Amino acid sequence: MSQTVKTYLYAGLAVLFWSTVATSFKLALREYDFIQLIFYVSAVTVVLLFFVLVAQRKTHLIFRQTKREWLYSLLMGAFNPLLYYLVLFKAYSLLPAQVAQPLNMIWPITLALLSVPMLKQKISWISFVALLISFVGVFFISSQGGFNGFSNTNPLGVALAVGSSILWSLYWIFNVKDTRDQVVKLFLNFAIGLIYLTPVVALFSSFKVHWGEAFIATIYSGVFEVGITYVLWLKAMNLTNSNAKIGNLVFFAPFLSLVFIHLILKETIYVTTFVGLLFIISGVLVQQLDRRKRR
Repeated sequence: MSQTVKTYLYAGLAVLFWSTVATSFKLALREYDFIQLIFYVSAVTVVLLFFVLVAQRKTHLIFRQTKREWLYSLLMGAFNPLLYYLVLFKAYSLLPAQVAQPLNMIWPITLALLSVPMLKQKISWISFVALLISFVGVFFISSQGGFNGFSNTNPLGVALAVGSSILWSLYWIFNVKDTRDQVVKLFLNFAIGLIYLTPVVALFSSFKVHWGEAFIATIYSGVFEVGITYVLWLKAMNLTNSNAKIGNLVFFAPFLSLVFIHLILKETIYVTTFVGLLFIISGVLVQQLDRRKRR
């Protein structure tokens, strides 16, 4: 098998798995509350990433962290999984999957805006246009089929879904400054995040386990939202000669996700969802093209 074929195989599998997680989130949320869900998903992720580290013979790196690196992991664990997934899963609990999933896609736009004060990067008027285009998409998706659909859309859910993109952007900015092994630091982030989540579950929820479909969906989410899928994506990025080409495959995920949402969750997919998603992705692409042009 050629390197190119391997690259697209790894990337394609990652995109396929990511396109299914919105459905698995909603299946799990039928019996788990959003706090329980992120706790169990994080637990599965920690176990899985540990076995990945064992397979890669990198477990010794866990114990070679400097004091500064441990402090960094303490901070990053608070962002992801604690804050990011609590906000995201709460949004999923309040919104249909076809609404929550695309709204989270605007994170590249919020990343560009946050990079101005935090990374001292310049922003052009084209980036503001890209932001406007994406928020037109947010409007269409929130309408759920038409103006009458706004009455069925939970405003807090929309705010949380959009807000999750801000948290993810902040996490990405901090993560760029961390040069440690990707799998090691992700394992530490989730292990520390799991420690943070334990008292949150004890205080605001319970450790009750619901067996059946929701349990399977929770395990699936932990395996394919972060664990295996993240490793597959890293493999693709390490093999490719063009990160841009591989990165653009991600834009297939939300469209594939709508297929699974319709077939498995039986949600009626509105035309406005497709239109809104096209606007959001168009805005992201405009922003990326502007960034490449300025480079």
